[in-house]
Amino acid sequence: MLAVLKSIWLITRRELAAFSHRPIFLITMFVAPLGFLWLFTSLMQAGLPTKLPAALVDEDDTHITRQLTRILGTMEETHFVMQTKNFTEARQAMQRGEIYAIFRIPKGTTEAALTQRQPVISFYTNDSYYIAASLLMKDMRKMGEMAGLAMTRATMRARGFRDDQIMGTLQPIVIESHPLGNSYLNYSVVLSNLIVPGLLMLVAMLTTSYSLGNEWKRGRQKYLYALGRGNVGAIIIGKLLPQTALYTLIFWLIDLVFYSYLQFPCQCGIPRMMLWGFLAVLASQGFGLLMFEAFPGQMRMAMSACSLLGVMQFSLAGFSFPVSAMDVPFQWLSNIFPLHHYFLIYVNQCLNGYSISYAWANVAALVGISLLPHLFSFRLKDALLHKEYRA
Repeated sequence: MLAVLKSIWLITRRELAAFSHRPIFLITMFVAPLGFLWLFTSLMQAGLPTKLPAALVDEDDTHITRQLTRILGTMEETHFVMQTKNFTEARQAMQRGEIYAIFRIPKGTTEAALTQRQPVISFYTNDSYYIAASLLMKDMRKMGEMAGLAMTRATMRARGFRDDQIMGTLQPIVIESHPLGNSYLNYSVVLSNLIVPGLLMLVAMLTTSYSLGNEWKRGRQKYLYALGRGNVGAIIIGKLLPQTALYTLIFWLIDLVFYSYLQFPCQCGIPRMMLWGFLAVLASQGFGLLMFEAFPGQMRMAMSACSLLGVMQFSLAGFSFPVSAMDVPFQWLSNIFPLHHYFLIYVNQCLNGYSISYAWANVAALVGISLLPHLFSFRLKDALLHKEYRA
């Protein structure tokens, strides 16, 4: 046992010394994740895009449509940078990319509403810009419904109805909305909490494959084997321990920034999220090690596999598109990615504050991914003894 611990210590000390000779490696491990943290937290500091540029085409131009326009202008996501009576002018502005949406009130709208005919209000959104168009569509759809109610209210007032009678007719049932988990509807709560850790996990996968493959590239793999006294487990622990410590500290710093400084919702407490972050780091390193064992001694192939699958995990994690709505093969494939399981644990524990019994399978999956490479350690041992570097 003492011999194994000594081997781990010698390899760990050797790995720490190597950082001083490869500063770009240390920058990638430390500066890049902190850069991701700064970028996404500052990029989505407002939580939701606001004051998106749109155009208003009011061809009717009556006191009712002008009142409607003022109400629509108070919407948080909508900012009318253009008001015109010419639809062609607004359309050309959208084609130039100056606006994302057009709200059009055709001529005769007020007259048609007051005479109990059915006017048509139309709005156009440029869905090439999906997020902006979706937010504006929500505002304009709500405003379109409110426009109809405003016309009806004006008609009923003209007939002598009181305001309480009018509201009882227009809104007989009052709707209360209670968003759970993310009550402020802050995009950053969901996106930053998954993209920043996901990028850190991707970097951990890549550096795991790189640090191992670099031994073959430098022709030092047999020396590494001798230093570990032939114990592959000691070699793996010694090589990855400094990276594990650094990535875990960065993950914990991310948790402190999110849940203490930015006050993102955290129902389970920061210490428990730190535990899940530690498991996510181990699982990411296990994934990178597994890719290296699939291509032993081939650093480029292992890193390419980590890059391809590591980027794919963002699509299959489930936070941008639900996994349950994917085709069955992709549902199965999502289970091999650490980010998918971390996301489910995050939603269960951090946002909802449920019992860990609902997420035990995902915790077990992270542990399983981190331990899975040890089943194939014989491939790494064979590579240490017999395989040479191949570009």
